[in-house]
Amino acid sequence: MIFTALILAAAAPADAVPKARQAYAGCLTQYTNDAVDRKMAKDEFLAGLKTKCADKEEKFRAALTTADKADGMSDKETAADVEDQVKGYMDQMTDNFASGG
Repeated sequence: MIFTALILAAAAPADAVPKARQAYAGCLTQYTNDAVDRKMAKDEFLAGLKTKCADKEEKFRAALTTADKADGMSDKETAADVEDQVKGYMDQMTDNFASGG
């Protein structure tokens, strides 16, 4: 019984990541698609990209941080992983915007 509870508790941090990832990526994709449809200027797009989904980015960062720490990663490794993943989404959306969606 205790073993099962420990397994469920250990799985919880990782379980939050897919949901937070989907919400963040979905928000960024919607923003990018809308920006392309409206023919938004690149500077305006880039400024909005950093702020439009800030609440979902914060939740994504928190979920990743919790999961990475639960996996035994150091503070430095966790910070690098979180930054790399967020940067990856930002880069992908910038590329998608540049190519017209």
